[in-house]
Amino acid sequence: MGRLDNKVAIITGGASGIGESMGELFAQEGAIVIAADINEAALEKASQKHNIYGMKLNVASDEDWQALAKEVYDRFGKIDILVNNAGISSEKPFEEINAEDWQKMLSINGFGPFAGIKHVAPYMAAQKKGSIINISSYTALIGQGFNHYSASKGAVRALSKAAATTFGRQGIRVNALFPGIIETPMTQALSTSKDLLSRLIQATPLQRLGQAIDIAQAALFLASDESSYITGSEIVIDGGYSAQ
Repeated sequence: MGRLDNKVAIITGGASGIGESMGELFAQEGAIVIAADINEAALEKASQKHNIYGMKLNVASDEDWQALAKEVYDRFGKIDILVNNAGISSEKPFEEINAEDWQKMLSINGFGPFAGIKHVAPYMAAQKKGSIINISSYTALIGQGFNHYSASKGAVRALSKAAATTFGRQGIRVNALFPGIIETPMTQALSTSKDLLSRLIQATPLQRLGQAIDIAQAALFLASDESSYITGSEIVIDGGYSAQ
């Protein structure tokens, strides 16, 4: 018996990094996983795995979300889990961030989760049960990063609370994860600077960077029925960095 037997899960950004790790773990635990991603090459690779189906999705597109939610429901008959994981980051200093940068970041990292909930929640409400997991960031909790990335992840935090109170009476749970620095393709640039990497590890109480599986395990708990009385919660997964 798997912890997600007979459940249907949509994971955005599901073809690489944290999303890929979640998809593999969810599938191992018995779920049918839709790895929704904009990277077609990565989707093709993901679709070769057991119980994982790659579907193209631009999370910043309201129309794409509407079509994807309907396709998943029509094909599998239900949607039990939504993980809003897809996102982008930026190393631009605040002096160089313009309106176009801001709009792109917020459209993907902010509107993406909003649109996902908007289009998937009605299917969950019809079955009176569902789990939505939003991936925010530790930068939404502490004073680090005066930039559009931190703003977008702050938006995810606020959306998660609002969605939990809006949809709770329809049986839908909404929770958020707050990863610290996780070793993924998106943070690969850190490995090019040994000094920066060393300082980050030294500043972390657990003395290491996070791994994708650290986030996937927490998401698995929130996706499963083991967390059936948990909604509106925030789980920080940063090795203790933000506790200081």
